[in-house]
Order: sequence, then C-alpha cells, then structure tokens
Amino acid sequence: MKAIQITKPFEIGITEKEIPVPKENEALLRVLYCGICGADVASFTGNQPFTTYPRIPGHEFSAQIVEIPENGRGFKAGDVITCNPYFNCGECYACRRGLVNACHDNQTMGVQRDGSFQEYITMPISRLIDGKGLSAKELALIEPFSISAHALSRAEIKKGDRLLIIGAGPIGLFALIKAKSMGARVAVADLLESRLKLAKSYGADLIINSKKESLEEKCDEFTGGCGFDVCVEACGAPETFLSCIDRAAHGANIILIGNGKRETTFVHSVILKKELNIFGSRNAYTKDFETLIDLVASKEVDILNMISDVYTVETAEKAFTSLANNDGSLNKLLIKFADAE
Repeated sequence: MKAIQITKPFEIGITEKEIPVPKENEALLRVLYCGICGADVASFTGNQPFTTYPRIPGHEFSAQIVEIPENGRGFKAGDVITCNPYFNCGECYACRRGLVNACHDNQTMGVQRDGSFQEYITMPISRLIDGKGLSAKELALIEPFSISAHALSRAEIKKGDRLLIIGAGPIGLFALIKAKSMGARVAVADLLESRLKLAKSYGADLIINSKKESLEEKCDEFTGGCGFDVCVEACGAPETFLSCIDRAAHGANIILIGNGKRETTFVHSVILKKELNIFGSRNAYTKDFETLIDLVASKEVDILNMISDVYTVETAEKAFTSLANNDGSLNKLLIKFADAE
C-alpha cells in the first residue's frame, strides 16, 4: 500500500508499506479522506517539538471498515466511520480521573505515532466512531470540529451569552459554528477579509477586521461597554490572549485553543480584579465527536464549505507546501485516498 511520509523537515514523499494486520479487538480500515492539521504542517516544517522522523502524518480522517471481528458495538465491514486519534496510557493520574484527553503520555496519531496518511490502518474497535450516514468528507472534518467544541465545553455557555472569538482560521470558525448552535451572540475578529467573510456566512453577529478597525470600539459597541461573557483565543499569540483579557467582562470565561510558542507578559492583577476564569483545552473526548456527528447529521450546520481544496496522494507535497506558505486564504485541505465502496 501507499503511505505519505515526512522523512525530515521539508521532505515528504510516497512510500510503500505492507498492509497492516489487525490484532485482537482491532479493525482493518481503508482510509478515505484525510485533513491536513496545523500539527501536520508543523511536522513538515520542523516546528513540531513532539515529532520524530520519519513520520506518517494525519489524525483527521474518514475510513471504511474492511475487516472487523464480532463486536458488541454493532460495527461491520463496509461501515464508513471516523476515529478518536488520541491514544492515552490509561494509567497516569489524568487517565485515572477520566481526563484521557490530557494523558501525561498522550500519543496523537501523526505526531507521536504514525497517522492516517496511508491507504490502510488498523484501529482498536473501542476507538471507532459511527459516521451515522455522513459523507466521507464531512467525517474527515469532525476531528478539528471536536477540538473547538471540546474547548467551548470547558466553560458554561448559555443562550444569549456574548462570545468573542479572536482568530478565524478553521478552529476559530468551528468554534463559531458550535457557539451559534448553542444560542450565543458571537463576534469574530481576524486580520483577513476572506476569513471574516466566511465567518459571516456561518452566522457571526459581528465581524471585526482588527487590522483596519478598532477592536476595542467595535467590541464596546457590541456589548454596550460591558465586555464579553466568553472570550475564545484561537491564534496562540500573546497579543490576542491579552486582547481577550481586555475584552472580557467581569466574571467572564477565557478559553485558550491556540497553541502559543511565545511568552506572554502581563500584570496578573487584572485577572483578580475581573475575577476571570481561564481555561486551557487539549484534544477532545469521543463524546465530543459523537455530539458533532449528530449536529451535522441534523442538517442544522453545513461544514463542507470549510474545505478549500482536495488533493490526491500524488499531489500531497503540493498541499503541504501550500499550507506551509498559507497567506490565510486557505482553510481545510483534504487528501483523497479512496471513495467508499
């Protein structure tokens, strides 16, 4: 079978492998579509600290079951599914408390272990997630959607809450879609008109081009000067984290999704003064995937226009290079491995 492998930073190609043989309580899956995550791009550019080489990237994917033993979950050959790609140890303090997404020894497919960018993979049956009739492309988008949905679950969000999202990349946009489904009034800030236009199409109540407009003035108009009940940082930059603190209402919740690489310096007394709650977020739970599959299946939201383009296995290097040089106009890129049979 074919697999896409990063041999070292900026070197990616197609390699040949044997089709894996499933172990006990595992299924053999035929991969259909894979999304390219920011973590995959970081592995490609050498900026992913947890990646060793060579590495097969990928953890956003859809697949069709080829072989599966009898199981109590009702899965059978031919089913189109997705999977939970975060492998946890089951023994650390976090796992023992049920916080499997924050496992001390977390191994995410495509980062700490080989991922889904190959024609066939094996997965434990316990990690399979019923696709409930969604298309293979939709199912390949559920994992990044789950990252945003899990983040929002960290803080209580009520209907009518005012919510600010800074950063309208795919994760910020998925957070917008989820927040609107929860009844929030959402403002989205970004530097790029193309992303803000997409945010508007997903129901943003206010879009702010923070390169051209005053974030402070626009937010004050939207909230009547009271600030936001929830601020979501989806960039990973010190400046945007500080903007969340500034724009948050007293007693508000701040949720951090963006994975920052630079230090942030600020006087922390503002957190005390406003009595802010600040939440980190990592990975997602299987239940997050399942809830979102139900949401997409209900036809209440359409996530397919999150896809900027679909590439073949043979043109995967072009896709990675495009994202490594992304000017912000690209959202999700998918690699097509196969169609469901």
